[in-house]
Amino acid sequence: MLLQLLSTRAPSPLITCHASPAALRTRLAPPSLSPPSPPNPNPTVPTSLPSLTCALQCPHFQSCSGCTHELNLHRPVIVEEAAEFFKGLGVSDFTFDSCRLWGWRCRAKLAVRGSVESPLIGLYREGTHNVVDIPQCEAHHPNINAAVELLRQGITEMNVEPYDEDQGTGDLRYVQMAVTTYNTSLPASERYKNGKVQVALVWNSRNENSLNSDKLNALASFLWRKGGLKSNVHLVHSVWANFQTSTNNIIFGNRWRHLLGERDFWEHVGGLDISLAPSSFGQANTRAFDVLLRKLQKYVPFGASVADLYAGAGVIGLSLAATRKCRSVKCIEINKESMLSFEKTVDRLPNAVDCSITWHHADTSKEPLSWMVGCDVVIVDPPRKGLDMSLIEALQNISAAEHKAKSSVESPQSKLKDEKRPWILRAREASVQIGSKTTLENSGALPEILIYISCGWESFKEDCKSLLSSKAWHLDKAHGYNFFPGTQSIEVLAVFKRGQGEVKKKKLGKKKKKRL
Repeated sequence: MLLQLLSTRAPSPLITCHASPAALRTRLAPPSLSPPSPPNPNPTVPTSLPSLTCALQCPHFQSCSGCTHELNLHRPVIVEEAAEFFKGLGVSDFTFDSCRLWGWRCRAKLAVRGSVESPLIGLYREGTHNVVDIPQCEAHHPNINAAVELLRQGITEMNVEPYDEDQGTGDLRYVQMAVTTYNTSLPASERYKNGKVQVALVWNSRNENSLNSDKLNALASFLWRKGGLKSNVHLVHSVWANFQTSTNNIIFGNRWRHLLGERDFWEHVGGLDISLAPSSFGQANTRAFDVLLRKLQKYVPFGASVADLYAGAGVIGLSLAATRKCRSVKCIEINKESMLSFEKTVDRLPNAVDCSITWHHADTSKEPLSWMVGCDVVIVDPPRKGLDMSLIEALQNISAAEHKAKSSVESPQSKLKDEKRPWILRAREASVQIGSKTTLENSGALPEILIYISCGWESFKEDCKSLLSSKAWHLDKAHGYNFFPGTQSIEVLAVFKRGQGEVKKKKLGKKKKKRL
């Protein structure tokens, strides 16, 4: 009954809902493999204007935990709540981009269970550790589904035992499928549907010399022979192995090995080529992330100095260095595995980029102000739990901290220990060097603009209220993105500026006049 009511609900006048053409396209068909995958039973989606009944139509919906809503993919109910929330904070022009609705997921981690004869490759049924097979997932990029079918054949033919969680036995525990659409030999319009899949096999052993390593090599060879560069259908970008024997719920172990195919995985988002290792965090919805980055760039002034907190491989910061002619970009990330991807991405920056670019392996929650000194813009992209409390407190008290920093003779950056000294890579130079433009950061000034990218709506609301309660910031703009169609989840891009803002100042002025 609830779904029927939702299907007749009129759109809210508070927001602008952008439905990109890709969101309403005809579904892409996966490459044909031998034996062929079962035909897709779903009817073709019309390419007319969006309907409130845009439906998932996935055969796995009732059993799979990946999607929670079948109808109105282009406009989840949470959009209405977001619009009301932002309107209450003075932002009445909140926009929402529906993005691609089907075949959007370019990165998937799937459990492998079942038997050699009948492997199950999919997600856990909600509330259990029973794996649901999802060979025709409508959220997956079609080539992920094709690669899963190929893996299923390989498991059976190579006699690879799926992992038994209760006994701790078996060979293959999980698989990560990541699609790269980076192919400059194809027209831009054809690159997405021809994406290649990086396959990372999580093997139940300590390393490549453990028992049954011959089966790992045999499975990798099968995938490359049937889907690699010289196969009839080039589907597989590369094959990697990860070794994990832990009994907890952590998917990846610390040891990785490149087996076959290309070692480097490239994607083009935000105006630059980015490198991602299989161990790096990567956005599942590549196209939606690109749309968000293009919008974010508009809020960063040309020539600004930027601090990118929770930076990962530095994609956001580096995209700004490439598109906004930044004076300096400083990336802070706690995961040291991201450093290699950062360095490779820097090597491909356009020659026109000429700024100080740094990457720090550090915990953002410790002395957060020290990373923001001398910056005009700070960007935060925290995990789902939201900002660390120490960072919230630093942002709440930023005006007082700025006054103190300016009056201090010694720069906070000079207090860093030697092991925390940053990588500073100058464009067009192969060597790593320290110094140069970092002197520009010694002014003691702190950011005037805070850009918050959120994947957790509930935590964002709490962080937003905390930031505004201090009167140090006001909310200037807010945009939503449909990163996970089929769920009640939205990605938010919020722009805060220092002070109370013109609207609030005018309201305060009117109140004072009334009192007089």
